[in-house]
Amino acid sequence: MTGDLIYLDHNATTPVAPEVLDAMLPYLRDQYGNPSSDHPLGRRAAAAVAQARGQVADLIGADAGDIVFTSGGTESNNLAIRGTAATADPGRRCIVTTVVEHPATIAPLAHLQTQGWAITRLPVTPAGSIDTTAGAAELGPTVALVTMMLAQNETGVILPVADVAAAAHRVGAVVHVDAAQAIGKIDVNVSNLDVDLLSIAGHKCYAPKGVGALYRRPGTALQPLLLGGGQENGIRPGTENVAGIVGLGAACDLVRAHIATETVRLAGLRDNLWQQLRAAIPGMVCHTPPVSLPNTLMVSFSGVLGRTVLAHAPGLVASTGSACHSGHDTPSATLIAMGATLDVALGAVRLSLGRGTTQTDIDTATWILMRAHGLAATP
Repeated sequence: MTGDLIYLDHNATTPVAPEVLDAMLPYLRDQYGNPSSDHPLGRRAAAAVAQARGQVADLIGADAGDIVFTSGGTESNNLAIRGTAATADPGRRCIVTTVVEHPATIAPLAHLQTQGWAITRLPVTPAGSIDTTAGAAELGPTVALVTMMLAQNETGVILPVADVAAAAHRVGAVVHVDAAQAIGKIDVNVSNLDVDLLSIAGHKCYAPKGVGALYRRPGTALQPLLLGGGQENGIRPGTENVAGIVGLGAACDLVRAHIATETVRLAGLRDNLWQQLRAAIPGMVCHTPPVSLPNTLMVSFSGVLGRTVLAHAPGLVASTGSACHSGHDTPSATLIAMGATLDVALGAVRLSLGRGTTQTDIDTATWILMRAHGLAATP
């Protein structure tokens, strides 16, 4: 609950955790040094950045030196994708991805396609995952990079990254995973996933907006997108966002401390929400499969637009599965790729829970949505 609103849009952004804010405040007030400065304030800032680097690394099973701080998930994805392409062997001009990626992956790939790169987009099953056998068949000696999500931001499906990574490495391709939606919700370990690059977004895991990180496996070639003073070992130059970086480190510590219990708690609340909605509203369709993020539930209302339902639910904050442009509704590309009909896709709403979500919120949200559906369905 946020004031008088029930907030079920944690996949869009999470609030900054109180502990994270407390860790950040000194670096917004008194400890304002530049980490590159050789004086006490500068050295304190540099030490804070180093500590945060270790905290992020510890969360994903990496070494501190493997972490590059960025401005967020979009920059991390661009750095991984375009930075890898810039260093690829001339004989490798193909990239493999999926049809359900975030725009932060779709856009840089489209840019590379205009430069002559061949992009293979793997289809998904009706459950929203990919067929690893079919995916492996697309991998060959001309593939430079495989880039894919770990967890899909709309349906919450967890993709078989480790299986794809194994096949990709057999043909010498680099593997990048966008873990922005997964960090903080499930256990993420770079060794278990066997990936070379992994993107993190702070605002998806109770850190502030405008900070993120990229894990880079030692020896993975990467050309920087920016040129400047050489910070982050030259991979991402620019004066560090010390307060944001400290916040990301503190958020990663919180994730480590609570993820085991929070995963179970959120899955229970999410499943209860679906059970209540299914019983209360006829014709509901669930798009979230069993192997998914524990906090995510994407459903479709029968016979009405998802955005119309939410328009009649002013006490609830959630996302629709469609967008409205110039009076025309555009369905979720993810749901269409999964084989959903146009009507079903246009009726979609994503409900994503978080640390502050309670059983009372779930009960109230069910009542709000039941009432909103009735109002939306009234001629």
